[in-house]
Amino acid sequence: MLGGLVVLMPVIVFFLVVRWLYGVLTDVIYPLTSFLVEKTALQQLLADVLVISFILIVCFMIGVFVKTHMGNLIFRSFENATLRHAPGYSMIKETVRMLFGRSKSPFSAVALVRPFSSETMMTALITDEHPDGSYTVFIPTAPNPTSGNIYHLQNERVHIVDVPVDEALRTILSCGIGSTNMIVKTGELRQKKPDLIG
Repeated sequence: MLGGLVVLMPVIVFFLVVRWLYGVLTDVIYPLTSFLVEKTALQQLLADVLVISFILIVCFMIGVFVKTHMGNLIFRSFENATLRHAPGYSMIKETVRMLFGRSKSPFSAVALVRPFSSETMMTALITDEHPDGSYTVFIPTAPNPTSGNIYHLQNERVHIVDVPVDEALRTILSCGIGSTNMIVKTGELRQKKPDLIG
């Protein structure tokens, strides 16, 4: 029975997540789908598919337009005039671009840090390294990596792990799911430098 649960639970959770995402998306597009259902007598599911397809086509067309010189110029002008003044827009934009591999990360490395006098380790992104060997790190909150806290820590409290920044961001977005690689890397570091990590 346990073996069957181990096999079935990931599938069930996956479909529950897909169902939840579908519910969130259909709630957002409900005004458009209800308009289609009323005017054309389409089934709700077909209306949902049509509206989602239309949104994807619009996204594709905007992407193609922004790649042109004129489209890029118009978007940059609009962005600089309005969006850049919105609180948090720049951070959200950079996070999205990093997740999709469209820009270089402003963070130099990923680390597990001990900001307090305990054995608790936290996922952090290194933002700066100082001449005395200390670090400035950003510790994002899950599941929203655009907010968090900045800490200035001594070298012995910062344990850099060989994990890509985008992988660390994905674990933060998923509330820690997929952190195994970081823990394995930390174990390798503990074996190489047992005096560095308790």
